[in-house]
Amino acid sequence: MQEAVQDILKKNQLSITGSRVKILELFLEQQGALAHGDIERRTGEKFDRVTVYRTLQVFLNKGIIHSIPTSDNSVLYALCKDDCGEGHHHDNHVHFVCDTCGTTMCLDDVTVPAIRLPKGFKFSEIQVVVNGRCKDCNQD
Repeated sequence: MQEAVQDILKKNQLSITGSRVKILELFLEQQGALAHGDIERRTGEKFDRVTVYRTLQVFLNKGIIHSIPTSDNSVLYALCKDDCGEGHHHDNHVHFVCDTCGTTMCLDDVTVPAIRLPKGFKFSEIQVVVNGRCKDCNQD
């Protein structure tokens, strides 16, 4: 995993720092999305709130991660796919939020419905969130 982390940072012309490596490792290990607080807890007392925030902002700007808005106006973060880059997010996919366990995950294989905007409108991104029960919670 260390090699994958270094490759992502080098590809995006970012210096390899302890915070970037640790936070990127968390995203690579994670199945679903992460909140700022989740990242702080999982990195321990090693990095302060500002370091985590700045690292997330750099990753967002470089197209390494994307943000997912939530119904309570907080933000979650998930890894982007390979076709995203600095200033160009191409992560128009469906996000699923489990009502039982709270896990949020990207559903890359689900097609985003076509959106027809009125004349003169142009979208910059599409965010579709589906709520329900994930496969683990639905086994009851």
